[in-house]
Amino acid sequence: METIDRIPTSKIQRASKLITTGVKIGGNYLKYYGEKITNPETARDNLNTNNAEDIYDGLKNLKGSALKFAQMLSMEKNFLPQAYVEKFSLSQFSVPPLSAPLVIKTFRKYFGKSPLDMFDTFDANAINAASIGQVHKATADGKELAVKIQYPGVAESISSDLALVKPIAMSMFNIQAKDSDKYFKEVETKLFEETNYTLELAQSNEVARACAHIPNLVFPKYYAEYSCERVLTMDWMTGKHLSEWCKTNPSQESANKVAQALWDFYMFQVHQLKKVHADPHPGNFLVDAQENLIAIDFGCMKAIPDSFYHPYFELAEKENLDNPAVYKAKLIDLEILLDKDTPAETVYFSNLFYDVLSLLTQPFQSDTFDFSDETFFGKLAELGERYANDKELKKMNVNRGSKHFIYINRTFFGLFSLLHDLKATVRTGQNRHVNALI
Repeated sequence: METIDRIPTSKIQRASKLITTGVKIGGNYLKYYGEKITNPETARDNLNTNNAEDIYDGLKNLKGSALKFAQMLSMEKNFLPQAYVEKFSLSQFSVPPLSAPLVIKTFRKYFGKSPLDMFDTFDANAINAASIGQVHKATADGKELAVKIQYPGVAESISSDLALVKPIAMSMFNIQAKDSDKYFKEVETKLFEETNYTLELAQSNEVARACAHIPNLVFPKYYAEYSCERVLTMDWMTGKHLSEWCKTNPSQESANKVAQALWDFYMFQVHQLKKVHADPHPGNFLVDAQENLIAIDFGCMKAIPDSFYHPYFELAEKENLDNPAVYKAKLIDLEILLDKDTPAETVYFSNLFYDVLSLLTQPFQSDTFDFSDETFFGKLAELGERYANDKELKKMNVNRGSKHFIYINRTFFGLFSLLHDLKATVRTGQNRHVNALI
């Protein structure tokens, strides 16, 4: 397996890597313009494939926030070309790991000794590697353990990495420069939290205790004595990553069982804890031999303030969506409609979010929902495509929406994507989390 002996950590080194990637992309476009004349049917697909490969190859050796950006984009299946989704999905749990000498050096830095001085056995070759850290297998006192080690320099490079990817994000998501700081500050804060493994250990224990009653849901035990701010140790959990398990063609009953655990887990967090695991990608979940869902990463937890929770979820109720006065009031609460809006802007954004919410809230408006429904996900893709190409929207020079939308929407888009991969039918009735899970 390819390994990495060093990671660029200075701003100049990391910027240079991205500039090199930019030069490659420029070459891809030159090739595209020529190919568009001779092979117009395949030119765009080839461009997307080449660009996705070059961007991913550039980011995978930077790791950290830059690679985390690719990981976040990999969940946007309805808004990105498939070539990008497939390539960026590798960032979830399959990137080149640190070499063994660099792993041992990291242990000596934080514990003052090598991993073999701490554990009975320790495999210096990583089992999995993702954007912020990689996982090694160890044993101690007869227990099999998973040891997650953070890449050197990740926390220190977050701010500079965000500055580098900010122009890309602003272009992709039509974010205006004015008043954009609150959105990027939200992302920066969460990324800093994700690099604090002491915080993750506390959050992991908190969620595991609170959600222990949910059927078919399992958590590892965490070990503070083998953990620090950059190393996190937990039980080794045996199972297949959710995406890999889906490829085994499980029975409908099995898929529904796993999906129900996933849905109940998220609904309990959202509606009871008011704090949610906001990183629902396949690399953060395993399925064991008994078809239990195993949740293994709690670095990214989003607290949901009441000021956002109430208007956001009240709009999941159809009677509120269809009540003009209530609907407008909730959009104001959510910072979608602004005091300085013209009448035309009020109508435009009211209609836009009505279309979005009418579709996204469908799973909440019936007792069960079939997440294998290609029509539903096709409409999501069409909606994303329509507004991505909406010239009227691109002319708007004001950012809209509470900063809390970033991670709450990411949570629900990610959750829906996982449930779609499972092709499952889930009991989604709005009050299930109250009646069945408390």
